[in-house]
Amino acid sequence: MRPSDLAREHGLSTQAVRNYERDGFIPAAERTDSGYRIYTEVHAAALRAFLALVPAYGHSAAGRIMRALHDDALDDALTLIDRGHGQLRRDRETLDAVREAVDHLMAESDGAGTPGRPVDLRSRSAGSDTLTVGELARRLSVTPATLRKWEDSGILAPERDPLTAYRVYRASDVRDAELAHLLRRGGYPLDRISTVVQQIRTAGGTDTLSGALDDWRRRLTARGLAMLDAATHLGHYLSHCPGVPTAQGPGPYR
Repeated sequence: MRPSDLAREHGLSTQAVRNYERDGFIPAAERTDSGYRIYTEVHAAALRAFLALVPAYGHSAAGRIMRALHDDALDDALTLIDRGHGQLRRDRETLDAVREAVDHLMAESDGAGTPGRPVDLRSRSAGSDTLTVGELARRLSVTPATLRKWEDSGILAPERDPLTAYRVYRASDVRDAELAHLLRRGGYPLDRISTVVQQIRTAGGTDTLSGALDDWRRRLTARGLAMLDAATHLGHYLSHCPGVPTAQGPGPYR
């Protein structure tokens, strides 16, 4: 095969194929006497595997997986794959926890208003327009130091009273604190909570927020399906690689 043969199947440029070879994503090609590259079905299988790995694990991780295979470091490649699956599992758990928190806030708000009516989380009030750090701490049964730690982690972003310079927690801050409190009780570290809160901070009504969470779940589902597709292509490529054990070979799971 020529570079153009591999490129045509995936709508790539021939230069992209040469770059993938240069970067170690596909094996090095043999050369003719005149210096032209010669690709085989092994290279085609490697390219299919790499391109399938990208939507599943990201471009960088896909490249590291393929380079590990070409360096005869199968365990390193499998470790990278394991990490990707572990991250997907954690993302699913985080999404479930956020959904639980949002449903809790919606139920609490609906209980104080019209049942089933969409609630604007930005307008939620704790009985007054703002809360002090002490009032919010008492509301959540945490210490003011905890709230300040959440602020340092980027979870909370209270304003300051222009006269006293004291922290002022508005309804949106209370919402973020309640989400963080629930996730913290679920054992989530502060850096992950900060990422989640920032992702949903810009959402307005509960319909908007619910739609964002639905989109998040669709993206996780797409990533999971991409991992299944990548496994198929990677397994096919490994069948071309000499010395690589297969699931059908001797082992404890046969």
